[in-house]
Amino acid sequence: MELKVKDVVRFFNVPENTIYEWIETRGFPACKVRGQFRFNREELLEWATTTGTRTSARFFPDNCAQQERADIGSALETGGIFYLVKGQNKQEVLRNVVGLLRLPEKLDREFLLQMLLAREALASTGIGQGIAIPHTRNPIVLAVDKPMVSLLFLEKPVEFGAVDGRPVHTLFTLVSPTIRVHLNILSRIAYVLHDAAFRRMLEERAKVLDIAQQIRRIEDSLGTQP
Repeated sequence: MELKVKDVVRFFNVPENTIYEWIETRGFPACKVRGQFRFNREELLEWATTTGTRTSARFFPDNCAQQERADIGSALETGGIFYLVKGQNKQEVLRNVVGLLRLPEKLDREFLLQMLLAREALASTGIGQGIAIPHTRNPIVLAVDKPMVSLLFLEKPVEFGAVDGRPVHTLFTLVSPTIRVHLNILSRIAYVLHDAAFRRMLEERAKVLDIAQQIRRIEDSLGTQP
């Protein structure tokens, strides 16, 4: 879906001039069509997540069919939370992560690993504050019944080339049945990661139940956001 400047202003809750400034100085993803800027929602989500820029609740697709609506809590229950994931470096960590994911049996995990590594070679998916969201160049869309978010705590922090230079201790992965669901979940992850209490829980490697409850609390608050 192509977005116009007025849409992006609403999504980020900033003046229009700020959008133009971001395009000039912060690598804000945009293209010109007949002299007018147009924006891709997925690219904006990745930019916002990577740069730590806050988005509003309006960023969440509001025209999804009911079967394409998703929440992190349910997706995380499907994908699982894993502790003490081993790895001495980024490649070893990603190999172990791919091995843990609850993927369809026939999926070529080695191919997926190489896709993730190729994406990391372009630019790190470490978004700062010890967190990374490994993903391929395009959304991981597979023949699954429902989206899966996996949360993985590393045995020890690993250098990831993150934007703030800090080693990564926590990873999120996302597998979706459609691109629309992918965008919905990714936008929610970006939103949840702005919650200071939730980030502290990640640093402390909180228990599964506590993490799930905090995510539910944050997502429940979305209904009250302007």
